[in-house]
Amino acid sequence: MQEKNKSRQLHAPIYEALEKFRRMRIVPFDVPGHKHGRGNPELVELLGNKCVGIDVNSMKPLDNLCHPVSVIKEAENLAAEAFGAAHAFLMVGGTTSSVQSMILSCCKSGDKIILPRNVHKSVINALVLCGAKPVYVNIEVDNHLGISLGMKLGDVKKAIEENPDAVAVFVNNPTYYGICSDLKSITDLAHKYGMKVLADEAHGTHFYFGENMPLSAMAAGADMSAVSMHKSGGSLTQSSFLLTGENVHQGYVRQIINLTQTTSGSYLLLSSLDISRRNLVLRGKKAFADVMELADYARGEINKIGGYYAFSKEKIDGDSIFDFDTTKLSVHTLDIGLAGIEVYDILRDEYDIQIEFGDLGNILAYLSIGDRKQEVERLVSALADIKRRYQKDKAGMLSQEYIPPTVIMTPQESFYAEKESLPIKEAKGRVCSEFVMCYPPGIPILAPGEEITDRIIDYILYAKDKGCSLTGPEDEKIEKLNVLKGVHKDGHMVFR
Repeated sequence: MQEKNKSRQLHAPIYEALEKFRRMRIVPFDVPGHKHGRGNPELVELLGNKCVGIDVNSMKPLDNLCHPVSVIKEAENLAAEAFGAAHAFLMVGGTTSSVQSMILSCCKSGDKIILPRNVHKSVINALVLCGAKPVYVNIEVDNHLGISLGMKLGDVKKAIEENPDAVAVFVNNPTYYGICSDLKSITDLAHKYGMKVLADEAHGTHFYFGENMPLSAMAAGADMSAVSMHKSGGSLTQSSFLLTGENVHQGYVRQIINLTQTTSGSYLLLSSLDISRRNLVLRGKKAFADVMELADYARGEINKIGGYYAFSKEKIDGDSIFDFDTTKLSVHTLDIGLAGIEVYDILRDEYDIQIEFGDLGNILAYLSIGDRKQEVERLVSALADIKRRYQKDKAGMLSQEYIPPTVIMTPQESFYAEKESLPIKEAKGRVCSEFVMCYPPGIPILAPGEEITDRIIDYILYAKDKGCSLTGPEDEKIEKLNVLKGVHKDGHMVFR
């Protein structure tokens, strides 16, 4: 970044405007109703005077998120510059909102979008909203780890050639487990066919600021990217950036965002984006180098324990695992006879260690700019102790977290269709009309419009038994599933 640009990046315009506002002692006859905390003393006790004092509404000196013309606009310009994008939108509805805005900006009812099936539920939710048709690229699974991999370039090429009318290609960069597809080649190929490229970089903020990391979406030439700044970027939970490239109409994207995003944007979230962007520009290179070093140290120590497998760049094959994000501390647990979710629960309940998630075969400890070596050593020590105390035979344990779906109908058609509720074991062969997923990571086991199979039923019941946090179904106890009323997988009517 040029010196002139670096000096601009020292500014945090939203934060500076809030500080100026705080010193002015304005008398509030607007919302929010707590009036700088005076009406809610328990809230002040929890969050502090300074926090509730800048929890304010949009006003001329602070700009308006729906139509920014001053400090928010300046913050957007600085973010775009920092991330190498043509434009950046500040998002306060989480990266879910960013992902959905990307898809709604490119897809209309009936449009096709090419994507892997191991996407976050927000992607398929967007298809429910807009009526686009998913064209899934079949992805490979690592049979040992039981995790889904990236999209092979050849498989993307086949999907594009078979669906030349598709409007966009969607790519995870990276997956929750740190696996990256060949984003640059996929982008070049999609652009050759006139398709937009959308990247879910919820777990890739650091790609823009660290060195020796996988390629970021904007550097690869992608058209849009959803960046979850609150994950590895250090901003407050629910704050995100939506980045766009040169060939995306900024004004239209703003209109799409304003269809669903709040008109009362939180200045706590907005200022955290502003401050965190500045922090990463100033300190990100060194900070993420330290994170990579810490993660490598942790992997080495965990692998010395035996039984566990903390995987890394040795898995790279140049195709379905084109690259790997070494900040991701993913650990395979099945070889000590414990599901990842069981290790997750033991760490929390008995060692006071909260990790990001556990699935049926793995755990993920999320490392970022706030972690220290002593906490990593505590995790390593706990894992060694868990192995000593709880190791057992792994016979009969399931591992695979991804089951390729059979798509019968579009997500929108099935979500809004007439439905009935059936006990899970009686739903075989029917078409699901809701989501079922373990959260996190929030990748659907079942999505609306997909066939319910014996294998999926067994997986859901096994995940429940192991203690996974299942979400999505209308039935709180996850004992029943909503299915299309009277419709079987082959389109025939079912008479009960």
